[in-house]
Amino acid sequence: MNVLLFLAGLATLVVGANLLVRGASKLALSFGISPLVVGLTVVAFGTSAPEVAVSVGAVLDGQTDIAIGNVVGSNIFNVLFILGVSALIVPLVVNVQLIRQEVPIMIGASLLLLALGLDGRLGLLDGALFLALLAAYTAFLVVQSRRETAAAQADFVEENRPAEPGAWDASWPVQVGLIAAGLVCLVFGSDWLVTAAIAFAKAMGVSDLVIGLTIVAAGTSMPEVAASITAAIKGERDIAVGNVVGSNTFNILGCLGVSSVVAGDSGLTMAPSLLSFDIWVMLAVALASLPVFMTGREIARWEGGVFVAYYAAYVTYLILAAQQHDALPAFSGAMMSFVIPITVITLVVVLLRKPKADASS
Repeated sequence: MNVLLFLAGLATLVVGANLLVRGASKLALSFGISPLVVGLTVVAFGTSAPEVAVSVGAVLDGQTDIAIGNVVGSNIFNVLFILGVSALIVPLVVNVQLIRQEVPIMIGASLLLLALGLDGRLGLLDGALFLALLAAYTAFLVVQSRRETAAAQADFVEENRPAEPGAWDASWPVQVGLIAAGLVCLVFGSDWLVTAAIAFAKAMGVSDLVIGLTIVAAGTSMPEVAASITAAIKGERDIAVGNVVGSNTFNILGCLGVSSVVAGDSGLTMAPSLLSFDIWVMLAVALASLPVFMTGREIARWEGGVFVAYYAAYVTYLILAAQQHDALPAFSGAMMSFVIPITVITLVVVLLRKPKADASS
């Protein structure tokens, strides 16, 4: 029953996110908001709606470990798994703006989460700060979008078309209905998913935090999985990368911002293991993406393979640590003394060789 409840919750979350994005984007376009702005805000934030719904639902149920673990785990999953799989399908070209602006903003949000969480909790003021920064970031994107090229505008027009006159979703009551239906689906789906996740944690003998970092994080990232992999297959590689980077920034500022405000005076308690390991992994992944993106301004297939392998290693470590398995010391030793150093050396060599290759060409 718990498996069915989890799958039903996951499916309902995906359906709810799609309804919410369709209704909100069509409504915004009906009011004359440009397709570019809709794509940068409504659509980008809509794909993170499951993370918000699940984290807020977990806070209301008193499961703050799931709320925070969901965000941290989703950010790790988004970069290592989604970008990794997308790059294995086709090498992903990275826009200069992502390297110069969006990735540094994602890294800054990750650093801010670490700094604010060092005292062991995210309080009401922390959540308000996150939301204020999200509002400022959104306003900045809207202002910046007015200077975009005609080609960029055309890309978003293709992705976000206004409803045709006479179409079933052309009237604003239908669009509002889609938004309402999407929100209802998100509420029910998040409740089912959290309930099933708690049951899984108890049955497997692992903590709510581990379930939040793995199963729930991967489940709530399904809209990003679908969006990025579909974009990669279609050749829209900027969208595949931008969707992940934008979603990670929103997860921290929006999802944890709303969750911290909902938690009120009690705040969100940060588990010691989260502060000593998982947030550092999230920050390391965000930092590592910058040199990877800079090597030829693309994520090559071999880099995508490394991303996926590291995600598998991360999940393996969580499972071994949760069960206090005898293989944990050997696994950790191999990763720290061999695998990670070899990867870092390879990236440094590739990064140093890139300017020379550019100069010779």
